[in-house]
Amino acid sequence: MARALWLTDKRQAQLREEPLGALAANEVLIEARFSAISRGTEALVANGAVPVSEYERMRAPLQSGAFPFPVKYGYATVGKITAGATDRVGETVFCLHPHQDVFHAPVEMAIAVPPSIEPARAVLAANMETALNGVWDAGISPGDRVTIVGAGLIGLLIAFLAAAIPATRVSLVDLNPSRRDLAETFGCDFRTPDEIEELAGDADIVFHTSASAEGLATAISLAAFEARIVEMSWYGSRSVEIPLGGSFHSQRLSIVASQVGHVSVSRRARWPLSRRLETALALLDDDRLDLLVSGETAFEDMAGAYCGILADPATLCHRIRYR
Repeated sequence: MARALWLTDKRQAQLREEPLGALAANEVLIEARFSAISRGTEALVANGAVPVSEYERMRAPLQSGAFPFPVKYGYATVGKITAGATDRVGETVFCLHPHQDVFHAPVEMAIAVPPSIEPARAVLAANMETALNGVWDAGISPGDRVTIVGAGLIGLLIAFLAAAIPATRVSLVDLNPSRRDLAETFGCDFRTPDEIEELAGDADIVFHTSASAEGLATAISLAAFEARIVEMSWYGSRSVEIPLGGSFHSQRLSIVASQVGHVSVSRRARWPLSRRLETALALLDDDRLDLLVSGETAFEDMAGAYCGILADPATLCHRIRYR
């Protein structure tokens, strides 16, 4: 028997027991050690805000149930292989599986965590994969001026990656001034919206990650002539107003969507999903990333805690501990 976190209705979470059944020939048994809540997407799921048109495209790889409810959702679990492929038993792996204490998974979906990376940090792999894909979609080059509007988990991971590109100047913009220390730890400038006047019309690349109309308007205002604005936010069933008047056309700006479901077109011919995920794990080999974990909760307490974690705007990566 396994225990899993299910959403049974809007903002209603429940731990359920369920039988695992027999292990198939191509599967491994994984005992979870940690998983991570992806607050933006999981909050939309918990609020029943996945549009009907996206029910199939938004399925997590090993999701059970169906949108809107009941559904078992999530995609960031780290655990140990305890049965199945005999040459891999005992291996610590990352798997795109919902929040569950023990589970079966196809062996090819159990991606080895490098020995140099703590399992507790490896739960960031799915979010790092999203950030990596966004950096590819943006096409950042050395020397670019990069601005990120929204210093949530994805925005901070993009800042971490962009700041490592030689001679880039990376600025983070967020309403929450407490994110300043994190930005500066990653080698980035930090501004609140009241402090961005000198950045206006200056950025070669702008990322928008705040999932708000106001944030998107700010991103457009910061873009330089013929700059690219990379929209990382997903709004679910919400509509947002986009300010396409003013200087948008005269500045010849571009807005492109970035979403992790497909490898960026610049890499797609050569990069299967597994290679991208392996790369995301390797990029976690930096102790500074531990600062992105904003809290941890024991799995047995998740039914009562889950929706409060999703509702808290201070949440970055909230980790679930299984044992």
